[in-house]
Amino acid sequence: MKNKIVAVFLMLASYAHAQQITCSPEDKSIFETKISDLEKTKAANLGDTISLVGQSFLGTPYVEKTLEVGDTETLVVNFGGLDCTTFVENVLAFSIMLKKQQKDFQNFTENLETVRYRNGNLEGYPSRLHYFTEWIRNNEKKGLVEDITAELGGVELEKPINFMGTHRNLYPFLASDENFEAMLAVEKEIAKEKLCYLPQDQIESKEHLIKSGDILALATSIKGLDVTHTGIAIHQPDGRLHLLHASSKNGEVEISELPLADYLKNIKSNIGIIVARPTLLSF
Repeated sequence: MKNKIVAVFLMLASYAHAQQITCSPEDKSIFETKISDLEKTKAANLGDTISLVGQSFLGTPYVEKTLEVGDTETLVVNFGGLDCTTFVENVLAFSIMLKKQQKDFQNFTENLETVRYRNGNLEGYPSRLHYFTEWIRNNEKKGLVEDITAELGGVELEKPINFMGTHRNLYPFLASDENFEAMLAVEKEIAKEKLCYLPQDQIESKEHLIKSGDILALATSIKGLDVTHTGIAIHQPDGRLHLLHASSKNGEVEISELPLADYLKNIKSNIGIIVARPTLLSF
């Protein structure tokens, strides 16, 4: 993937500012095939649509740090390799297209920018929603999702979210003092709200309340972090809730072999989940 040739296109978006996009001709071709195939799918509701879109990525290789490209932040479109967050973002962007009956690549990139960046606008590296709790909160404000964790019996936790600020060396873009100071400000804002999560030992008893297509974030005990992984809920023929996700362990997008509740028991740092239900109310 590192040797993949990318092309940067400058496209004019409908909301009157330019999008700088990093995308290869191969990815553009994959987009055309995928949207053509997805248009033929039939789903009873939004959750099923999201589940079907997610499953269309099964087998796609897991590649970490897919957005860390070049010297400045661009809108990266990469269907050949996904991490857990870009998997969810791409699924949502395509699902918006299906809801709005869109077909064009520019529509997709506009949707992807809306999902990925604070208030829907790419304005440099710090505008990306790096922490998934902020990702959920900001996309809730946009009308894209609803955090239903508290309704499921979630509990609140006061915890400093400052991993990027305390591990600057792990993030090349934070070599810039401007980016670093901006991220410290972001972390300060995130700290104003408590983290609400459904404890791991309650998931099995509540899994019938979680729908296929819901977005799941894995809350963690790791100092400074809110979540370590994310994916999409999917009910399987065994009657249990599983995780549709880009798996770093198995190296591809897959459906977890174990039910979610059992899968999480094997993750030492996991304390539970955060559940966001896609609504796409603003579309």
